[in-house]
Amino acid sequence: MAQIVGAYFTSHVPAIGGAIHRGDEQTPYWKPFFDGFPPVQEWLGKVKPDVAVVFSNDHGLNFFLDSMPTFAVGAAPHYHNADEGWGLPLYPSFVGHPELSWHIIETLLEEEFDPVTCQQMLVDHAVSIPFALAYPKCEPWPLKLVPIGINTVQHPLPSAKRCLALGRAVHKALASWAGNERIVVVGTGGLSHQLDGERAGFMNPDYDRFVLDHLVNDPEAIIKDSIHEIVRLAGTQGVEVLNWIAARGALGPSANEIHRNYHVPISNTAAATVVYEPA
Repeated sequence: MAQIVGAYFTSHVPAIGGAIHRGDEQTPYWKPFFDGFPPVQEWLGKVKPDVAVVFSNDHGLNFFLDSMPTFAVGAAPHYHNADEGWGLPLYPSFVGHPELSWHIIETLLEEEFDPVTCQQMLVDHAVSIPFALAYPKCEPWPLKLVPIGINTVQHPLPSAKRCLALGRAVHKALASWAGNERIVVVGTGGLSHQLDGERAGFMNPDYDRFVLDHLVNDPEAIIKDSIHEIVRLAGTQGVEVLNWIAARGALGPSANEIHRNYHVPISNTAAATVVYEPA
């Protein structure tokens, strides 16, 4: 049977890619963030996952405001990175795992979710940046990809409770997968930030620490808040915490925190990185 080796969660700010491209990782502005990644890299080298199931949000490459699915699952043989206009170099393409993707999709339908299924899908910085951080200067990527997209852009958004249930349904699929793959779950985005409107530049370290303290073994404390309350607490883009909540559900019922790093700010975003293993 397949084995879920653990999960890691990290911010996916495009400016991270610019810092990597310029070699700015150890400059005073970026060092506190990048110093959180050697433990992640060492952990991945130890657990050696074959497949990554990644919860993230699309930023316009696949879906725009006139056609935004609540949940989408990639079932493609390959996922190519595309230019989003940030001036970043293109990252290597990912090899997909269509068989596992369809098993997840079928399980989600059995659990009364209705995801959009994507037999073609591009990946943007929400996927590429976390892997550039986890596997620096690595080409090709050493693992296959199953991307799961969550709408964090166009209201109405799914509730935090629904995203946790989605993740738990994905866990059911992974636990019943008959392959022998070693699977890592990844949640990307956030934490608190708002890039537009009257609160542009808003961050909330108190809420971020609440999320980090409770996500590992009490995610129900986080999902008590409505989407509108999460927007108030975390900012309009801080609702990317939904990706983290779903990924936590996919990891399994209990977990241990292996590593945590939190830093404010990078590019007007409260940045965090954590690693969990199943308990």
